[in-house]
Amino acid sequence: MNESQIDLAHTVALGSIGDEDQRAVQRLLDAGDPALRADFTLEVQQTREALALFAAASATAPPAALRDRVLHAIAADQAPATVISLTRAADRNGKGHNHAVND
Repeated sequence: MNESQIDLAHTVALGSIGDEDQRAVQRLLDAGDPALRADFTLEVQQTREALALFAAASATAPPAALRDRVLHAIAADQAPATVISLTRAADRNGKGHNHAVND
């Protein structure tokens, strides 16, 4: 496989393939070269496995407070409150203050 085909396999593995790349993949797979097709498929598989290992190694559990808030919201059958920061046009000249509004 050449560098362009390896890059294409990585794009497929990441799931970030666009229309143009999708057509390139289809051309590559339709080329009739079983060795190239096997190499490409293996590169996609190995890249996905490497990404999964990296994700597992760097994953962190969410804070317990978040879990408690979500469970409480589910129990109360309502969405968690959202804090939205509003800035008035007058605030842009430096004379005002930011205000937080809870939904």
